[in-house]
Amino acid sequence: MTIIRDSKVASLLPWLHVNSSMLRTHTCGELTRTHAKKTVTLCGWVHRRRDHGGLIFIDLRDRYGFTQVVIDPTNKPAFAIGEKVRPEWVLKITGTVRKRLEGAERKENPTGEIEVLVDTVDVLNEAKTPPFEIDVEKDVGEDLRLQYRYLDLRRERMRRNIVLRHSLMQATRRFFYDRGFIEIETPILIKGTPEGAREYIVPSRVYHGQFYVLPQSPQQLKQLSMIGGIDRYMQIARCFRDEDLRGDRQPEFTQMDLEMSFVTAEDIMAINEEALIAITKEVRPDVKIQSVPFPRMTWEEAMNRYGSDKPDIRYDLPLEDVSDLCRDCGFSIFADAIRRKGMVKALRIDGGATFSHKEIDDLTETAKVYGAKGLAWMKRVKDKLEGVPVEKLGADVSGKIAKKVGMKEGDIVFFTADTFEVAATSLGAVRIEIARRRKLPDPNVFAFLWITDFPMFEIEKETKQIAAMHHPFTRPKTQDRARLKSDPLSVKAEAYDIVLNGYEIGGGSVRIHEQDLQKQIFDILKISDEDAERRFGHMLKAFQYGAPPHGGIAWGLDRMAMLYAGEPNIREVIAFPKDQKGKDLLLGAPSLIPDIQLKELGIKIAQE
Repeated sequence: MTIIRDSKVASLLPWLHVNSSMLRTHTCGELTRTHAKKTVTLCGWVHRRRDHGGLIFIDLRDRYGFTQVVIDPTNKPAFAIGEKVRPEWVLKITGTVRKRLEGAERKENPTGEIEVLVDTVDVLNEAKTPPFEIDVEKDVGEDLRLQYRYLDLRRERMRRNIVLRHSLMQATRRFFYDRGFIEIETPILIKGTPEGAREYIVPSRVYHGQFYVLPQSPQQLKQLSMIGGIDRYMQIARCFRDEDLRGDRQPEFTQMDLEMSFVTAEDIMAINEEALIAITKEVRPDVKIQSVPFPRMTWEEAMNRYGSDKPDIRYDLPLEDVSDLCRDCGFSIFADAIRRKGMVKALRIDGGATFSHKEIDDLTETAKVYGAKGLAWMKRVKDKLEGVPVEKLGADVSGKIAKKVGMKEGDIVFFTADTFEVAATSLGAVRIEIARRRKLPDPNVFAFLWITDFPMFEIEKETKQIAAMHHPFTRPKTQDRARLKSDPLSVKAEAYDIVLNGYEIGGGSVRIHEQDLQKQIFDILKISDEDAERRFGHMLKAFQYGAPPHGGIAWGLDRMAMLYAGEPNIREVIAFPKDQKGKDLLLGAPSLIPDIQLKELGIKIAQE
């Protein structure tokens, strides 16, 4: 199957040229010098119209490209129509292909060596003046773009992104189909089994007072497929989460879900690595993959070194743990953090002594967003250390820190002191912001990275209760199982994330397939037998009938498309997205439901 991407435009489809019922004989992106003297019929939108010395030139546009058509004033019927047409009118044009005059060619356009001399023009539809320009790439307010998304889709940027997304999904399907995976469509209306995020609830009209939910993922169903003997499953699935939104999140999103039987984590990571290399070479052949095989880093290493479990490794800027030098030091902020079993993290920036007070204040605010109480710093200027930590720590300790982090003349070192999570994460955010300002990431490099050995459990901030870091079906590492009861927070999971340029694009794990081990995990999570039966009874029952060892992964295809397209958020690669507040500005959703329909569903709206 031909994949059409960016400026590489192919003819529509073979049947376009043999099906006489079609309005057009060719697309606006395929005519070349080889078509000279042929009579053709094109359909499309008026991209631009120009009146030059009596001749009317129209750039006719469709999904596949542009073709210049020329109307001669001697062709009075066509010329009369040509004088009236305006941008975005829909035309059907029949004429003869001819080579452009020497010097008038446009080499950047695949059809730039020819033009079509018009015989007839039919106006298929007129158009109002659009609320923004289609023919030029200008900044347009996002609300306006989303309100008129059908017009926004006509612009080159969106057309290119949607075609790229299509190419990504086709390449993904083809790779896994060729390796024996079966695509199964799992249901959209399922039973509510909360796994962390809030679910969208769908009331049943037939069963009053009962509800379906929209799936957060096909997780349980793909595991049940393994128990059903499917062996290799994949699906490009729609998923739904009623959660707070960010630039790379939507209330509904698309995943590539994969599950395999009789495999280890190594097997799953290997085939996914092979897939991502092949897909990247097909969809973005222009980019360089930084390292093959993909490097690996444990969760703890990533947090310690980069302050993130999804670090961008196109640049280094590592964090350093200087807690050993600050224990019982004269700087109470540092010493108190260590006394509370926290740590002091340091980040050296080459040449950063030139940062202004405003730049440092801005970076401090970045750290505070992630929980830090502030951002300490010291500079080396004229071979002298200066800054608040120097005054408090003294020359000896400050000098040892400077030596440990490799501080040179003109450098600055930033510090955070808090719990491991806050100190690392907040300074990691400063690292990212400095890299962004210095334009360190190379947009033409894809740096894939595996993160492994995640903690099996964590303490939820709100409830202070133990919770699964991923989901309750994740398998603990075999060597750690003996500590499940005595020290569950020390147990590592057979889990792995795949990271690309600072974004998590996929995550998965080897699953629990034994009923007794699954019950043990539920006990740690304080899920009672009754609650487990109510929420996951179908899974526990299935485990009694010979569940194979299995595991899988899910890719966030919206986020992948965003990165492959070089866009700042996923709305730019989704045809009809919600805005940052979760609203559909095109269709006007969410909206009120008529009272009669609510009554039929047995629902009353409570007044706030």
